[in-house]
Amino acid sequence: MKSKIAILAAMMLIGMTFVQQSNAEQIPSWVKNNAGWWSDGTISESEFLQGIQFLIKEEIIVIPTTILSEEKSQKVPEWVKNNAGWWAKGDIDDKSFLEGIQFMIKNGLISIYEDDTNETLASGNDSELNSLQDELKKCQEIKKAYDRLNCEKEVKKRIQIFEYKRISEIFNIGSANFYFPGPQLEITDSGSAYLTIDMLVENTGDKNLELMCSGPSVCNYDVWNGQKVFKYSSTDFTSGLLVIKPGESRTFNIFFGPNIGYGGTEFVYDPSKDYVLRVNEPWGSASIPLNLD
Repeated sequence: MKSKIAILAAMMLIGMTFVQQSNAEQIPSWVKNNAGWWSDGTISESEFLQGIQFLIKEEIIVIPTTILSEEKSQKVPEWVKNNAGWWAKGDIDDKSFLEGIQFMIKNGLISIYEDDTNETLASGNDSELNSLQDELKKCQEIKKAYDRLNCEKEVKKRIQIFEYKRISEIFNIGSANFYFPGPQLEITDSGSAYLTIDMLVENTGDKNLELMCSGPSVCNYDVWNGQKVFKYSSTDFTSGLLVIKPGESRTFNIFFGPNIGYGGTEFVYDPSKDYVLRVNEPWGSASIPLNLD
C-alpha cells in the first residue's frame, strides 16, 4: 500500500514510548518474525515497514510530536537493518531496536498515517470529500497538539474508508461488505513469491461481526489455486479476532510468503492457475478472485 507523509511533512518526531509497558510482549510476534525476514532478505523492505506502520497505527507504540524538518532520507541505513536482525534473534533489546524505527520516522521512511490525503482531496468535486476536507482543516486549527492529532487521525480514518470504497471491488458476504482494492504480488530475484492482501470490512448488520484468524492452521481466511491451499505468513489479527460493531468498518492485512510453521505453508505462484481468497466464517463464506495475472 502506498504511503506518503502529508499532514506531518512540516513536523519532527521525537522520542518513542510503549503504551503501558516497554517489553517485547507488547509487540506482536509476527513483527519480530518480519524483522528477521527483512534482515536476511526473505521479505522486502516495504513489507517490513508496512508491519511497523501497523504497530504505530494500532497505538502499540506512541510517538510524541514537535516541530519537524522536511528533510527525508531516500534509503534505510544498513545499521537499522542490522538492528532488526539482532532484535529478532534477541541479541539487542527493544530500546535499541526502536532507536532504528525512530530514525526512519524522523527521516520520512515511515509515515504515521497511511495516507494519500492530498491527492484524494485534490479531486475536490465530491461533496463527501469536500466535507472531509473542511473537517480536516478545522482539526488543523486546534492549538493543543494531542487534540489536533486525535482529530486529524479520526478524519483521516474516514478518508481512508472513503478511498477504499472508491477504488475497490465490493463483495457482500453475510452481513458484511468486503472492499478489495486488489492484491499486491511481488516475485523476488530468487523466484520467491510474496502476496499481500488488504481488505476493508464493513458491518452492515445489527450485531457485532467477528472475523477469526488465530494462527495459520486455525484461520477462516486462506488462498486457494484449485489444487493447493496456502496459509498465511503474517497477519494483523493480533488477538486472533477482529470485532466490528454495527455500522463500523475495519481494515485487515494478510501476507502469504515463507512458511512460518504452526500449520503455515510457503506461497507458490503459478501463472497458469487462478487464485482466490477463501472466506469461511460462520456468518458467511465466499471465494474472492485475486486475478494475480
